[in-house]
Amino acid sequence: MKLYSSVIRPVVTYACETWILRETIMNRLMVFGRKILRKIFGPTYENRLWRIKTNQELNKLVKHKNVINFARAQSLGWYGHTERMQETRMVKTTYSWKPISKGPTGRPKICWEDDVQKIYTEVKRAKLEDPCPG
Repeated sequence: MKLYSSVIRPVVTYACETWILRETIMNRLMVFGRKILRKIFGPTYENRLWRIKTNQELNKLVKHKNVINFARAQSLGWYGHTERMQETRMVKTTYSWKPISKGPTGRPKICWEDDVQKIYTEVKRAKLEDPCPG
């Protein structure tokens, strides 16, 4: 697990702070993460048969610290970091810049800030529902 959390996960989630976590990206990350965890933990021997671990067993073993939760935490951390920056920093000016021209017609694309706000509300709601995480 130390190898997974110190080498594999950081390589897979490189620059995940700036990703917009769409369903397809989340599915691919979860499939990859489970595949690696199944290699690390190996099969289970039950009733004279070998079987692979289920997704629930893997979640229990890693205590819900999967790749998606890691990427979400990194995004929230980067958002807080950029919000606390001085207005003169290049990252802050780029982040708060708004284009002058009009965008294309139709439904607007999801921007990174909207995705982070959605993650924040989900985390906030989860904390309100379970004030004493066990």
